[in-house]
Amino acid sequence: MSTAMNFSTKSFKPRPPDKGAFPLDHFGECSAFKERFMECLRDSGYESSACRPLSKAYLECRMDRQVLPGAGRCGAAGQLMANEPLEKLGFKDLIDEKPEAKPEK
Repeated sequence: MSTAMNFSTKSFKPRPPDKGAFPLDHFGECSAFKERFMECLRDSGYESSACRPLSKAYLECRMDRQVLPGAGRCGAAGQLMANEPLEKLGFKDLIDEKPEAKPEK
């Protein structure tokens, strides 16, 4: 019974998540990308793998949009989302790679 009363002895130190936290798109700069992604999910019976190219496009939109000074948003490095390599976001297979030049015989 005494262990139930000792909750206050442990200290909890919150920390922000490593990924997934970014400012809301208050001005709807990427809402067209989001709507296309959501439509794809509905059309595919919520099979997210069918909509990965649209998900990639939405995240690219967020990384490309600059936050205007004084706009009331505090994005990482002035953006709706911090720039991350698409490989780290799970889109390595969707990245257009330049074909290596084949040596002529």
